[in-house]
Amino acid sequence: MPSSTPRITAIETYDVRFPTSRELDGSDAMNPDPDYSAAYVVLRTSHEDEPDGHGFTFTIGRGNDVQVAAIRSLAPHLVGRDAAALAADPGTLYRDLIGDSQLRWLGPEKGVMHMAIGAVVNAAWDLAARRAGLPLWQLLAEAEPEWLLTQVDFRYLTDALTPDEALGLLRRGRQGAAERTALLRAEGCPAYTTSPGWLGYSDAKLTRLAERAVAEGFTQIKLKVGADLEADRRRLRAARAAVGPGVRIAVDANQRWDVDQAVQWVSALREFDPYWIEEPTSPDDVLGHAAVRRGVAPVRVATGEHAQNRVVVKQLLQAGAIDIFQLDATRVAGVNENLAILLLAAKFGVPVCPHAGGVGLSELVQHLAMFDFVALAGPTPERVIEYADHLHEHFTDPVRIRSGRYLAPTAPGFSAAMRPAALAEYAYPDGEFWATELAVEAGPPRPHPGL
Repeated sequence: MPSSTPRITAIETYDVRFPTSRELDGSDAMNPDPDYSAAYVVLRTSHEDEPDGHGFTFTIGRGNDVQVAAIRSLAPHLVGRDAAALAADPGTLYRDLIGDSQLRWLGPEKGVMHMAIGAVVNAAWDLAARRAGLPLWQLLAEAEPEWLLTQVDFRYLTDALTPDEALGLLRRGRQGAAERTALLRAEGCPAYTTSPGWLGYSDAKLTRLAERAVAEGFTQIKLKVGADLEADRRRLRAARAAVGPGVRIAVDANQRWDVDQAVQWVSALREFDPYWIEEPTSPDDVLGHAAVRRGVAPVRVATGEHAQNRVVVKQLLQAGAIDIFQLDATRVAGVNENLAILLLAAKFGVPVCPHAGGVGLSELVQHLAMFDFVALAGPTPERVIEYADHLHEHFTDPVRIRSGRYLAPTAPGFSAAMRPAALAEYAYPDGEFWATELAVEAGPPRPHPGL
């Protein structure tokens, strides 16, 4: 007979890759041909009537198998764990995984291992929200501030944010939360779209998609830049003509430039009124971002999707290096670390505009942004969530966009679960799509030399 206590019985992993490079979806100056991919994990539980937990981390193709292997290495921390206790306190898993000294050596707290921890921790939060019967944003927004505080690791942060300060921010964020929840349910959160701006798109496609974005209610679009200045000027001219003067156009260099080059390049684009310059230089160069910010003002500087951990975020904020922080749901160690990051941003008064240019990222970051809106930072005029119109159909609870705004998810969980059909078709290398593709690439069998 099964145990009366539900437990984690297995962690299933999948290397899922989508051939987005065929149409140059996702292309930018640093990543010209990405195949959007997910190292996907499912936490299986022992009782049939118990929910599973789903999570993933985002990559762009080759190396996704390395990410999957890193996730598998965490299985000893999960298999046999009490599922109810895990859902009641995901922070215990977060601390155990971060504290595994032998795995920690591979970072510490950065890179492939850290992202693997993020996938598993996010799956634990998906499990927690499913068990509670709530979408994750609502679970977080309705949680007691004192409990949320227990989910945050303040190590390395207390010179910038103390637990007492964080508790004050969370308590203050609860004031008016009911009214903001009602507003969120009625109107959603504002989005901006990157769909028109991939670097590999033709000018005609850029123009058509930019015009469509405005017609669909978006008030901000984003263009990839950084490979060729004259091409960037031409594309920005076309985009500005398409959307008119009242729509924001952000630009994203995807880490392409040195500091001085970034200042010069943005200055050459200034006539098109760029709203922000995103990732102008190395994501690890805190002082470089600060120099770029001084050099390009009043154009804003945005970064964060490649911030390796909460410590880098702390330094970006302490140095006054950015105007906008772009939280990523899967780059750091999951919801727990992102709670620390949201608290840091709230302390420093820097708006959070999450990154979502990747498979499943829109599905995840909407929850974190909506929690921030309802129960932490509240409304800010800069608040927008990135949206890219790719691959949502592969999720069981895909994002919903209306009039350029994210509608609040209502299904229990973190919106992370992928459809079984997507796994069957796009799991690498044995899914239907990839098996066919790899067979074609291999060509017909060669005759044996002796025949």
